[in-house]
Amino acid sequence: MTSHPAHKTHGAHGTHAASHGTGHSAGHGRAVALFGGTFDPVHAGHIIVAQAAQRRFHLDAVYFVPSSRPPHKSGSELTPFVHRYAMVALACAEHRGFLPSLAEAPADGATPHFFYTVDTIRRFRRDHPDDHVYFIVGADQFLEIPTWKNYETLLDLCDFIIASRPGFRIDALRLVVPPEKLGRSASHDPQKIQLRKSVIHLLTTVSSHVSSTEVRDRLEQKKNIHGLVPARVEEYILGQALYR
Repeated sequence: MTSHPAHKTHGAHGTHAASHGTGHSAGHGRAVALFGGTFDPVHAGHIIVAQAAQRRFHLDAVYFVPSSRPPHKSGSELTPFVHRYAMVALACAEHRGFLPSLAEAPADGATPHFFYTVDTIRRFRRDHPDDHVYFIVGADQFLEIPTWKNYETLLDLCDFIIASRPGFRIDALRLVVPPEKLGRSASHDPQKIQLRKSVIHLLTTVSSHVSSTEVRDRLEQKKNIHGLVPARVEEYILGQALYR
């Protein structure tokens, strides 16, 4: 998930949420996180982040939302959606509470078009009004949030789980939030930023150096990717001769 001025698609599928000390009233809904990205391919690092978020926030579900076509990438750069979704579905099948989402699937199943995070989350909340929605995103991507479409609206729509690299300082996140969006009182939790209508949580227990780029590069060089992606995803990639 990378940035593009006024265009961002870390889409996600809706989810529920119970109240876990965030800015939203949850009623009797579930706690759910939306995890968007190109997932080209989904890899071990994605799974590690989702598991850590699931444990810390007692999530009932984590929806993995492959994007049809992020505005910052040309369609020709991406593996066809059907393959990326299939790999996500295979990865999710091995973990309770992990679910693949078609929230940003191409309308005709093939032709990619742009989706924006703010629209995906707004749509999900409309369809699941009792759910408490978190959005999982990497720290580097969140730092680019001022370039996302309607990012100030997005900051009001859901809570954020920021997966950070070791040593990342939460103050860096605060710098990209408009002052008027910050809460009236500072949080006493050093891993949390209280906003007026939502909360930003820093997830610091995650450490993975795997990247989709590394996986693709190794496959192009005919190198082993064992352990870098879930076993069933590796089987699918090799069976479909992807990234060759």
